[in-house]
Amino acid sequence: MNKIKEIDKNTAVTYLDGDTGLRYHSPLDPPFRLYGVLPEFPLRRFPRKVTAKVNEFVERLALSTAGGRVRFRTDSHKIAVRAVTPDQMLFPHMTFVGTSCFDIYLRDERGYVFSTSFITESGRPERFQSAVCFTGDGMRDITIDLPLYDGVSELTIGLDPGARIEEAAPYRSEKPIVFYGSSIVQGGCASRPGNSYQGMISRRFDCDYINLGLAGRAMGEDAIAEYAASLPIELFVYDYDYNAPDAAHLEKTHERFFLKFREARPDVPVIIASRTNRAPEAAGDADNLARREVIRRTYENALKRGDRKVAFIDGQAIFDAAKLIGASPFDCTVEGCHPNDLGFACMAKVFGDAIADILGWEK
Repeated sequence: MNKIKEIDKNTAVTYLDGDTGLRYHSPLDPPFRLYGVLPEFPLRRFPRKVTAKVNEFVERLALSTAGGRVRFRTDSHKIAVRAVTPDQMLFPHMTFVGTSCFDIYLRDERGYVFSTSFITESGRPERFQSAVCFTGDGMRDITIDLPLYDGVSELTIGLDPGARIEEAAPYRSEKPIVFYGSSIVQGGCASRPGNSYQGMISRRFDCDYINLGLAGRAMGEDAIAEYAASLPIELFVYDYDYNAPDAAHLEKTHERFFLKFREARPDVPVIIASRTNRAPEAAGDADNLARREVIRRTYENALKRGDRKVAFIDGQAIFDAAKLIGASPFDCTVEGCHPNDLGFACMAKVFGDAIADILGWEK
């Protein structure tokens, strides 16, 4: 039924056509703060000088805005997003809100709490326009999450004329946690941007992060290790098991990647992870076991060298966290590979606890 919005008004999209009466601001200008992406349009996660050392696919994925956020404070009753998202990505197994839209969080005594999503209709990349309205007066701390897969070549934030705008409260640490890995790291298949596991961890600990997930193209290249090591960084997490074609590729690259990063940054804690478990029959197959052994060996060799700033997460156990709410570990994916929101909540719990342990943060 292609006219469901005529039956269910909650599925309809409201556009901001013509003059909305709002004043539009660039997120590149203070007091707005842009996190997780470089401050230039089109927004990107990696500099061109880095992607040029890898391949054209990584260059294209660098334009995805996974992990990008805009933060500010305002007393505006209306907040709008206008954007151009030139390469809208429509996946059969992931929501359009997750791949291509924005969501908004407000800060209260509980921390940053989800409010709603900015949604447009698919197939109209030249005119992403959406607004939300709030009742009540006073200043609000705002975080707007950017799309997980689409690029953003233009972006402005609309506020009431005369609204106060201030810089948002800073994160507990302005040094980000950096995540590198596969499409799961990039956020596939979260239902909306803020439901990536990194987003959940960021809100749990009030910490900044950078998402260097590369769907299908995280192969453990030296250039990526060198770039991650060059960043002002609190902690590094890497997990590209799913993108490695086989255990032999991991054997060639996994420990090399770690040593390349560690040589440049002996001070930064590192969390090493193997891929999350899939369908029941795949959990113990020879390929999975061989991959996990290679990754675990990188960790064990680091310990043998006296490295005490390294931790290992066995991906086969991550979805067991679902049992805490009475769900099955096998309820955690969309199609046996990519996590759904339950799967990402499990990842946020397991990775979040490991981060707290290694950094000495309160859980």
